[in-house]
Amino acid sequence: MGLFSFIKEAGEKLFGGKDAQAATAAAPTQGELNAKAGKAIETYITAQNLGASDVQVAFEGPEGKVTVKGAAPTQAAKEKITLCCGNVAGVTSVENLMDVTHPEPEAQYHDVVRGDTLSAIAKKFYGDANKYPVIFEANKPMLSHPDKIYPGQKLRIPPLAK
Repeated sequence: MGLFSFIKEAGEKLFGGKDAQAATAAAPTQGELNAKAGKAIETYITAQNLGASDVQVAFEGPEGKVTVKGAAPTQAAKEKITLCCGNVAGVTSVENLMDVTHPEPEAQYHDVVRGDTLSAIAKKFYGDANKYPVIFEANKPMLSHPDKIYPGQKLRIPPLAK
């Protein structure tokens, strides 16, 4: 996997975006803000119950870069962790250095734009709009409902089972 790009303003609001960029002498240091943001992302990943272990997240505030390490049970879990990190407001890129216990083929990704639906995305990637549940399931638990996607969100598009 490489370095994945995300839209900085889109995503979960886990920590103060402007706070992480503008540290002053009276405020916490940039390092303290980065550590707090990294911890918030780690907590978010843990809450998704993806089965990862030894998760360590480093956040670089001004750049908005996240580096994540640890062990994921599957390629799908590793990819979902990339999305957990990237679909957070203030994050512009994610470098996922996690090891995978059971490697599988990598998925494709789609950046949601205004007017997108899971059906339209399924039609584009699979040629069948009725395959949208595959995309929905591939992005759970970050997606709670098939109609709750938003512009700027990055979705995982897994290969179809043969």
